[in-house]
Amino acid sequence: MSTSPGYNSVRVMKTSRSIAACCTLFASAAVSASPPSSSPGTDAGSAAPDFRRIVKSATDRVFPAVVYIKVIRESLEEGEKTSESISGSGVIISCDGEVLTNWHVVEKATEVRCQLFDGRAMDAKVVGSDKDTDLALLKLKVADEDVPLPHATLGDSSRLDEGDFVMAMGAPWGMNRSVSIGIVSCTRRYLPEHSEYSLWIQTDAAISPGNSGGPLVNTAGEIIGINTRGIMFGGDMGFAIPSITARLIVPQLREHGQAHWSWTGLRFQPLRDFDRNIYFEADRGVIVADTDPDSPARQAGIQTRDRLIRVNGKSVSAFSSEDLPSIRRAFGLLEKGKVASIELVRKGKTIALELTPREKGSVEGDALACPRWDLTVKTINQFENADLYFHRQKGVYIYGLKYPGNARNTNLLWHDILLKVDRHEVVTLDDLRRIHAESLENIEKKPRLVLTVLRNGLMRQTVLDISREYERE
Repeated sequence: MSTSPGYNSVRVMKTSRSIAACCTLFASAAVSASPPSSSPGTDAGSAAPDFRRIVKSATDRVFPAVVYIKVIRESLEEGEKTSESISGSGVIISCDGEVLTNWHVVEKATEVRCQLFDGRAMDAKVVGSDKDTDLALLKLKVADEDVPLPHATLGDSSRLDEGDFVMAMGAPWGMNRSVSIGIVSCTRRYLPEHSEYSLWIQTDAAISPGNSGGPLVNTAGEIIGINTRGIMFGGDMGFAIPSITARLIVPQLREHGQAHWSWTGLRFQPLRDFDRNIYFEADRGVIVADTDPDSPARQAGIQTRDRLIRVNGKSVSAFSSEDLPSIRRAFGLLEKGKVASIELVRKGKTIALELTPREKGSVEGDALACPRWDLTVKTINQFENADLYFHRQKGVYIYGLKYPGNARNTNLLWHDILLKVDRHEVVTLDDLRRIHAESLENIEKKPRLVLTVLRNGLMRQTVLDISREYERE
């Protein structure tokens, strides 16, 4: 199964069901799910609540807080610095204009504009973002006389059950206001490569391109998820970040601008690994699948196939893949620079070790455009480029090649690690920034540069001719 962020690349093969069409179908379930005396839409003396009024009440609570987001962002993927416009959704969570949305909606944003429920347009700044959980916090630039703004409340997604009715709100396909309705298909969905610290809420409510960052709402009118991903093909599946994850991350974004995860270098495997058909004879703990090079875990002496059973005296267990995000989150929240006590079982013996987590830092490298060379480069990051990091832990690599362009006329390829330009060693972006500037100053005398690159562990050289200026052609 392949999923993608919902702002510009998802193809959800379904038509959104209108609220009215769902009412008859859902009415009987709403009777048993909602207490007659306290549910919105219950008339005095009525035996059953009107589901249409329940939905309308929940919608009225949240819909005014939904915002349509337009973003101008910088892109270097095509070998030059360009700007592109994308759109997404968000939801206001405080009366002074804090907006919760997805990281991928505002990634590399140079301008963020939001349209409110009543049609007002406001600029916003990015307060903080976290790629690992795909969450971002914005702040509307709102005048004092416009406060308070309508806002919605983050509910408790841990109370969800499969079959609960939910509404996905946002701006699908660039349409600035929309709501679709469905049920919770799974409360604890594990998506490989996308579930480092959090599981997902799976729903059949339509989550289309542009819905990213909008709220998933329960019938009580509470935000219980942030719409994020949709299925690429076939079926009716959308995925939302649980509100309990948002409630953990938002205070950190508000205070620090990032999540500040700790890093140990531990890679885990559940005791019952169905996908790999591997089952360990144990009733508690989590298996160490591997440890990263030069990581706190490896320095502490933790080895592959060790079974961790306690961290700082607290038991840890992962019986299936669905239990892994909570384990990773527990280690990610360990205090940085402070020794943590670890108990593990190795070859039947219980061993006590000490582990000192480090700041995880950036999970994505910085990028630089090199005009006239007609390429862009990016710093190697162990979390983003594990294959490149294996060959060179510090350096820069070819991120984009412009077409047509001078770099495309050589045998350079994407992900080539740049080692030298002529005889000048390249280790950091500052190194290359200086070399690039000097090459443009001396272009009349020296229009050709010898580049040394590392490709799949093999070193090779190529000549980059920068005498031609494609920008003027």
